[in-house]
Amino acid sequence: MSMALIVQTAIHQMRNRLGAPCASWSAEYLASSIFHGLDGDVRVAQDTISVTYYNAPNAQQLRRHYEHLPQKLMSQGVDPHIPWLYNFKLDFRFK
Repeated sequence: MSMALIVQTAIHQMRNRLGAPCASWSAEYLASSIFHGLDGDVRVAQDTISVTYYNAPNAQQLRRHYEHLPQKLMSQGVDPHIPWLYNFKLDFRFK
């Protein structure tokens, strides 16, 4: 149940960051429009997990909020290490 709440919060924040028209989309439409069919890969380097998405819709908006996430969090005084992810940092790339 905790994981479901975390995911729900993350999706809500992503909707708001993407703005109109995504902010008002239903969960089903959001999933089929953004999440369905995403291609990418996951790599680990030192203490960071890097997730690269290829041909993601709205990549410019997503890039602004999620690329270089550890540095953005540190600049706001937030520890970028994720305890339940074995204390790794999480970063995203959009190509």
